[in-house]
Amino acid sequence: MELLYQIALTFVPGIGDITARLLVEHFGSAEAIFQATKTNLSAVPGLRKKTIEAILNKEGFDRAEKELQFIEKYKIRTFFYTDEDYPKRLKNCYDAPILLYYKGTADLNHNKIISIVGTRNATSYGKELTQKLVEDLKPYQVIIVSGLAHGIDGTTHKASMKNDIPTIGVMGHGLDRIYPATHRSLAEKMLENGGLLTEFPSDTNPERENFPKRNRIVAGIADVTIVVEAGLKGGALITAELANSYNRDVFAFPGNVANEFSAGCNYLIKTNRANLISGIDDMENLLGWTVAKKKKETQVSLRLNLSAEEKKVVDVLEEQGITAIDDLSLITQFPQSKLAVTILELEMRGIVVSLPGKIYKLS
Repeated sequence: MELLYQIALTFVPGIGDITARLLVEHFGSAEAIFQATKTNLSAVPGLRKKTIEAILNKEGFDRAEKELQFIEKYKIRTFFYTDEDYPKRLKNCYDAPILLYYKGTADLNHNKIISIVGTRNATSYGKELTQKLVEDLKPYQVIIVSGLAHGIDGTTHKASMKNDIPTIGVMGHGLDRIYPATHRSLAEKMLENGGLLTEFPSDTNPERENFPKRNRIVAGIADVTIVVEAGLKGGALITAELANSYNRDVFAFPGNVANEFSAGCNYLIKTNRANLISGIDDMENLLGWTVAKKKKETQVSLRLNLSAEEKKVVDVLEEQGITAIDDLSLITQFPQSKLAVTILELEMRGIVVSLPGKIYKLS
């Protein structure tokens, strides 16, 4: 059974995810690795003598058989990195886990996946931002990922369930336990509309060194990572750095410069490691996502309160489409100084979008 060999491969001392991937690519399958001779194994560049001996002695098979029984008993799904349904975004990461354990209903290859992370010591400001963000994401039919920790993570999962959005918790331990224990009932509810995901087998405790590994899944499985509130040290900034290393979008909410739990977000923005966002409209523009019904209703509502000058600019853009500022000035007969002020007000209200070269369009 190939799955048994796949699990056993993760238990071989000296073999990490990158080495395991190289071995599978060299021999063709996990089973073929364990069937290889010492001579064949010695031909693999960089494979140490102790590791070769561990493979030949089939170290880890007892643990693998026990894990296989656990998987079958609790109906846990596994994703080996060569499987077609392995998360495609994560597969593109150079250090992706070779094997994942999953229990839940959400599609790990859904077309829109967002990770939301932040400090365990969330303030009321951070929690309110998270709740509003999640609520505003509902029309976009996303799946929301976080780390099941206290603070922003827990708020994210709870808000997702409240808004009937599938949410996945990525864990730094096996599926036989929940950490923190106070999130047990939360995790159980998430299985009904979302899921729990880990690279760690059962009997793995939530050790400190496991959480940076957990964070690379949070960053790698999503299209974008959003940091709501974070200090200068901690898992949220690690996750943001990982997302950047995977060439994924990173967004951050700015915060009070005197608040230690906003320092991380402000640092990411200041150093161009994250795009500044203040809400869903910024995300929509940066990602190019649209919700037609929402936008139509929003535009109708906003245009009810236009001044005469603003209405004239909007009417021109509606008729002409994308228009340069010189043409806008010519058609409206507004001096460019007056036009600039009018357009700025429309931009601030989300009605007009500025394009490079002083070109404008309706949002």
